[in-house]
Amino acid sequence: MRWQVAFPMYNVSEPVQAGYEALFQALLAGLRAGGFTDYVELVRDPPLPEFFQRAELLLGQTCGYPYMTQLRKHVRLVATPAYDFAGCEGADYSSAIVVRADGGIAALAQARGRIAAVNDRHSNSGMNALRHTVAPLAGDGRFFGSVRWSGSHRASLALLRNGEADLAAIDCVTLGYLRREQPGELEGLTVLQYAAQSPGLPFVTGAAVPEALRLQLQAALLAPDARLAQHMAALSITRFVAYDDARYARILSLESQAMAGGYPRLA
Repeated sequence: MRWQVAFPMYNVSEPVQAGYEALFQALLAGLRAGGFTDYVELVRDPPLPEFFQRAELLLGQTCGYPYMTQLRKHVRLVATPAYDFAGCEGADYSSAIVVRADGGIAALAQARGRIAAVNDRHSNSGMNALRHTVAPLAGDGRFFGSVRWSGSHRASLALLRNGEADLAAIDCVTLGYLRREQPGELEGLTVLQYAAQSPGLPFVTGAAVPEALRLQLQAALLAPDARLAQHMAALSITRFVAYDDARYARILSLESQAMAGGYPRLA
């Protein structure tokens, strides 16, 4: 069997991308030591979300919102990383609501009528969590003056810095990596508040992965050897946790609460 792996979620710099690839290589070395001989291809910049629908996906990391809304029939959960960044609590994470320090927004209500920058319609951190946070303040299904779909969290931050948007919800892990790797991208910006916590971005396998192999991957992540633990620490991952679908249903609760409040879409 020929397998594919990809870790596209947190590639904010070459060192971070290399860190995730090194983590997988350590994981693969453990599998090899146990007799695993299949071919594995590392895919950089995979087409999303189509890539995560491939049966030959051996391992990848995806966002929890598309996992719940589009991918559950294509992938299975392996483990969820717990990060040592502000806004994280165990394997849960949150979105930092970011504004310009001089943008005149000192409380969320002051963002009414302003421009929101959002990375993707299928993002839990950029869209779903922001929708949930803003819903109590919305009137007639609207809060912002307009929404700009940027394509990535980094692009949203650039729109803020350039004055082309006033507010964005940024995955706190992305923000943590940027503070460490690319602090200039946060110049002049500040965190207004954090959104509600929800389960972090899970590692998943494709439908063709045998259950025994999925369990091998899970066991290695939950009880890492010294080499794997070293690569985890370099990525600010403190441990992995085995979350199930019941945990990830909390993400849909954020959506349903916003809808119940008359705010079905970010606007």
